[in-house]
Amino acid sequence: MTTSTSPTSSSSPLAERLQLVRAGIADAARTAGRSPDELTTIVVTKFHPAALVRELAELGVTDVGENRHQEAQAKAADLADLPLRWHFVGQLQSKKARQVRAYADVIHSIDRASLVDALRSDERDIDCFVQLNLTDDPARGGVADRDLEPLVDRVLETPGLRLLGVMAVAPLGEEPQRAFARVRAASERVRALSPDADRISAGMSQDYPAAIAEGATHLRIGTAITGNRPVAG
Repeated sequence: MTTSTSPTSSSSPLAERLQLVRAGIADAARTAGRSPDELTTIVVTKFHPAALVRELAELGVTDVGENRHQEAQAKAADLADLPLRWHFVGQLQSKKARQVRAYADVIHSIDRASLVDALRSDERDIDCFVQLNLTDDPARGGVADRDLEPLVDRVLETPGLRLLGVMAVAPLGEEPQRAFARVRAASERVRALSPDADRISAGMSQDYPAAIAEGATHLRIGTAITGNRPVAG
């Protein structure tokens, strides 16, 4: 999805929310001295039906994110007729890695060597981000800061993976721009190992302007576009 602010063809609540977010992204990019064209917006559709994703596609959305394998797999199959790029943004079990590989175009949550090994393939390459844990809680997703370079090296030497850069979620209770400044610093370390891995996946509905200010290239936005999530089934 681009951040174009051209009028949409519908006045539905979904179209209106999408237009507001596109305008907000464009404003944040200009404030940061960046072009909106540098940014990819991934609409996260967790718990929403495939019909909503189809409506998003009609509104020009091309990048869709999911964080639960079974739901993502079913939607990707239902919507195989659409030119969508599927982003897996949730925590991924190693035993599900091959299945996710079959439909995902990008995996944002690589955080351990065993997952890298499970994603190894001599067939098609898949784009990926290494997820950084910005907290001291090892139970949260992401690699610890001290282990970032070894994991990046593991990805770079593994067939079938193409490293785009680093991903992170701003911790609750920390000022978002301060958190994203740490992600920017981590990105510089990743680029020292792989100059082409210069993308940053950061920023969600509540904090994407701060992420844009700190160099994010991929935004993962859910409820600000989709509305409140239905209760999980």
